[in-house]
Amino acid sequence: MTSHAFTLIFVFFLVATLSARLWLSLRQIRHITAHKDHVPPRFAAAISLSSHQKAAAYNRTKQRFGIFMMFVDALVLLCFTLVGGLAWLAEQILGLMGSSMLYQLGILIAFALVSGLIDLPFDYYSQFVIEEKFGFNNMSPTLFFTDLLKSSFMSIVIGLPLAWLALTLMANAGDWWWVYAWIFWNIFQLLMMVLYPTLIAPLFNKFTPLQDSDLRTRIEDLLKRTGFTSNGLFVMDGSKRSSHGNAYFTGFGAAKRIVFYDTLISRLSAPEVEAVLAHELGHFRLKHIIKRISLMGVISFGFLALLGYLKTQEWFYLGLGVSPSLTAGNDAVALLLFALTLPLFTFFFSPLLSIGSRKHEFEADAFASQHANAGELASALVRMYEDNASTLTPDPLYSAFYDSHPPASIRIDRLLGKT
Repeated sequence: MTSHAFTLIFVFFLVATLSARLWLSLRQIRHITAHKDHVPPRFAAAISLSSHQKAAAYNRTKQRFGIFMMFVDALVLLCFTLVGGLAWLAEQILGLMGSSMLYQLGILIAFALVSGLIDLPFDYYSQFVIEEKFGFNNMSPTLFFTDLLKSSFMSIVIGLPLAWLALTLMANAGDWWWVYAWIFWNIFQLLMMVLYPTLIAPLFNKFTPLQDSDLRTRIEDLLKRTGFTSNGLFVMDGSKRSSHGNAYFTGFGAAKRIVFYDTLISRLSAPEVEAVLAHELGHFRLKHIIKRISLMGVISFGFLALLGYLKTQEWFYLGLGVSPSLTAGNDAVALLLFALTLPLFTFFFSPLLSIGSRKHEFEADAFASQHANAGELASALVRMYEDNASTLTPDPLYSAFYDSHPPASIRIDRLLGKT
């Protein structure tokens, strides 16, 4: 393949992906607007018209901001690639550090800094304008920037050694470096599943043992019925950042923890929380987590193999606006170009992943119905849709691309045996 041909392919997929995403977002806005004045009959008894309209306004606002960000991201991508931004950045780092491992790491660090600075005002706007407008933001600017500093620190502590290992393998492990990289990447992911609950998550949130005795008894009985063990039941102070609620598992093996947002505990009844947890237990008992990890492992294996090939092809660099260096290594540049462009070439496969994810959600709901009350799970889901201002009337095609969970009406009907 010639570099010119690859440039044309890149531009084609950029335009096609941007056009498809814009079309889907406009469909979503129109669909939500067309249904904003009538609560779907399935939810009319539980959700008020004002709450339904708030959700419509919230989702339309997020979609419009998302459309703006699509064009910003496309412009940034073009600036880094065809306009020559990444090539210029690599040239400046080479002049400062010479052709060494520091040069390779320097490119990644410089790119991360530039990208972070570009994203910062938009992240701030999303949190303190959009989330604030609809009453979901509980975060102060001080906490926002404190989180940013902590995240940056963790990126240095964890990301730099990982980047050094990847670059070292790319430079010294021969043509099959990507196989070794894949092995180490999977080991790292499993290690993070063990370390995250006890070492990383507490840096950002406070976790306290669940105190509600009635709820604790219900959950312990549920764990016994399902043969599940965990390393503790915890409540997380999610309310200091947002009024959105959730519950999740974290960890792996004996390090598994069950975590509830304090906002969820405050809004749901004990039977509803039990039913929500039964759903999450279903994911573990039905091995959805292992299946998802295995699938991601297969996909990452294929992508790393592709990167192993592309990093040796001159047209890959030239087609994206970078002249490969004849004296210094090109591994960091290859990593960044691959990461920048991969989403363009994979976007149209998104519905395939959504199909598998939705199947798992239905299966977990069925599991919850066997071990808890299906009606309680349905009422909990309705309350969570309302509290999180999730739209009850998504455009079906938009939902197929973006939603990992089934639409609310379909999910509730199946839970209550009406489909």
